[in-house]
Amino acid sequence: MTFSFLSHLYCPKCMEKYQASLPQHLCHCGSPLLVHYDIDALKELWAPEDLKGRSPDLWRYHEILPLQDPTYITSLGEGMTPLLPLPTVQSDMDIGKLYMKDEGIIPTGSFKARGAAVGVSKAKELGIKELAMPTNGNAGAAWSLYAARASMDSTIVMPVDAPKITRNECALSGAHLFLVDGLISDAGKIVGKSVENSGLYDVSTLREPYRIEGKKTMGLEIAEQLGWRVPDVILYPTGGGVGLIGIYKALKELQQIGWIASDKMPKLVAVQSEGCAPIVDAWEQGKKESEFWAHSETIAFGINVPKALGDFLVLEALYETEGCATTVSDQDLLEEQKVLAQKEGAFICPEGAAAFSAARKLRKQDWIKSEDEVVVLNTGAGIKYPDTVQMEVPVLNPGDNL
Repeated sequence: MTFSFLSHLYCPKCMEKYQASLPQHLCHCGSPLLVHYDIDALKELWAPEDLKGRSPDLWRYHEILPLQDPTYITSLGEGMTPLLPLPTVQSDMDIGKLYMKDEGIIPTGSFKARGAAVGVSKAKELGIKELAMPTNGNAGAAWSLYAARASMDSTIVMPVDAPKITRNECALSGAHLFLVDGLISDAGKIVGKSVENSGLYDVSTLREPYRIEGKKTMGLEIAEQLGWRVPDVILYPTGGGVGLIGIYKALKELQQIGWIASDKMPKLVAVQSEGCAPIVDAWEQGKKESEFWAHSETIAFGINVPKALGDFLVLEALYETEGCATTVSDQDLLEEQKVLAQKEGAFICPEGAAAFSAARKLRKQDWIKSEDEVVVLNTGAGIKYPDTVQMEVPVLNPGDNL
């Protein structure tokens, strides 16, 4: 049996094709490249029954992932995160069925492990020795740890304000870690110069084609966990937007091979902070690309991305699914984080809280209907953001009564 039905890479803008057997980055036109599979062969040779008995991780879908030689698999057990029903919060929001796809329990504590697992595995297969990337925190932590697992070197540049825990993860992994007094866009420029000068393998968001393939497994899992069907709405906290692009790509591929119905696609929702909302601004104006968001700032650090390289792919996914883009305030997301903890026992990350806050907002606006089945992505563990929560707790002296 063929391990992967990988065919080639292609540019979604100019449709130029590229060989997947060589290291590739952007198309000559500047667009990210996407992975294409032999859909006809998949339709004929791959069926849901083939998944029975496979390990509960993302590699169960190896036929529609880009790694061709399984000996290069670099894994920490990532994937098949729970799709948790939230009966108390769904009642509170007046939503028919509400689920949380909880990426907080994945290795390294965030969904970034998916992209790192597939990206690092493919880089190893291609003979890469050292990778480099800018990060807002969690991606750098994931890629540096997976690089260490693959016996590869990594160079990571992150804003000085990035969560300290993610900084420690990078440093502890042995990565060449640098901090920049600026935003991820500033870190990206530094990495770009280093890649030009030293020949490091650039794994910045969408500058290599395989991170998306790891992220798309969230979409594959949602469909499998729902019995090979899709919900009405999926909400995703959107910075670089790779997860949303990946989920859309996964569901399109499942439609093409006949595993899910071809006449229904969930409405995709890109959720951003009021302090950094380039995708929302572009969507509201019906544009195909976003503008750089100056002076961006939000407590949800993972979605503080002023300009995403794949913004046109995010917007295309929103338009094609009749979805939307919306913002929430830092105050509202912090309140929602408290609601999820108190009503469902889930300590979610600020970005995940933003997505839940957006679900509440869209339900109040009747964009989400009371009978809808809704999936919200919590992209990381709340414990990775200890400074987000500020609580005043009474202190007792020994012998005091409660």
